Amino acid sequence: MAQERLGFKFEFYNPEEKDPFDKLFEIFKEIITHTSGDFDEAINWLRELDKEYKLTTPEYTIDDFIEDLKARGYIREEFDPNDENQEGDEGDGDRPGRFSITAKTEQLLRKHALDQIFGNMRKGASGNHKTGNLGQGDEHSGDYRPYRFGDGLDRISMTESFRNAQINHGMGNFNLTEDDLVVEDSQFKAQMSTVLMIDISHSMILYGEDRITPAKKVAMALAELITTRYPKDTLDIIVFGNDSWPIKIADLPYLKVGPYHTNTVAGLQLAMDILRRKRNTNKQIFMITDGKPSCLRLKDGTYYKNSNGLDEYIVDKCYTMATQARRLHIPITTFMIANDPYLQRFVDNFTEANQGKAFFTGLQGLGEMIFTDYEANRKKRLK
Repeated sequence: MAQERLGFKFEFYNPEEKDPFDKLFEIFKEIITHTSGDFDEAINWLRELDKEYKLTTPEYTIDDFIEDLKARGYIREEFDPNDENQEGDEGDGDRPGRFSITAKTEQLLRKHALDQIFGNMRKGASGNHKTGNLGQGDEHSGDYRPYRFGDGLDRISMTESFRNAQINHGMGNFNLTEDDLVVEDSQFKAQMSTVLMIDISHSMILYGEDRITPAKKVAMALAELITTRYPKDTLDIIVFGNDSWPIKIADLPYLKVGPYHTNTVAGLQLAMDILRRKRNTNKQIFMITDGKPSCLRLKDGTYYKNSNGLDEYIVDKCYTMATQARRLHIPITTFMIANDPYLQRFVDNFTEANQGKAFFTGLQGLGEMIFTDYEANRKKRLK
């Protein structure tokens, strides 16, 4: 009887066809972020893209997609009880209600932003903020060292230790000695209170460049990271234009710029007020901005504004706030998404006054920079 011959059969890879809903949903998540949660505008964009790129088929249309969004709980239909022409329990009209995204979608957008940024970080090179402070900490570092007397058994990497035993003693008779043992080092992580400041002045959408959407994505991703991975950390988000005010994480998808100047001082004042009330020892401010400070609110409630160049009076107030934050041991990391030389000089001086950090970056890579810096700042310094 002939022995059956075994081998490999190679075929061309035919990826499974993506579900039509999933294909449209990926695009929809991007568009709804750009439209600040405006469902009607997002669907109009999607219809235009469908006309140009043939995203749908006669069997599955944009209207079918909308019905699926509603059935799966991603959108809800709201009716105005004062509008007699709308459908629903309140009236017999023939006009449908208005759709809006649900809390389920808000959370999904945060996760989507987080996956995008972490995906880019995994593909790219490692950051520049890796610490050398290792020890018997609470989070794995991915680095290994030989076993030392006193190391806990739970620190021993059995996989690496068995590998060493095979290399050192051969495969015949298994023999594991103390010299074969390998320990995975870990890093202490300190609890952190962070305030993220987002510039919503009008310049964030000027000159044909959308700067608010990347900033919004970063905020959503950072919020998702902290609430899911570091629940003991705190994150407060504030926006600043002519004034400054806090916003909820759930409000991030709807964030828009306004016809505002840039009151950096008001933002810093609010950020420090928030951090003063936090119990965590480690505190920090992240500030995303693209423009110069151009506004102050005076004691009488009026606004002092100057958009021409760098106003010395406004700039000096910013330096004073930076110095105050340094005295409170609150470092400020500025992410400057503009490249004007005179603005870079201002940020350099501001950073020196605070003894903080500054990143001069375009919109590309903004999220990776913020995430790498957040991770680095959480690491407790070991003596």
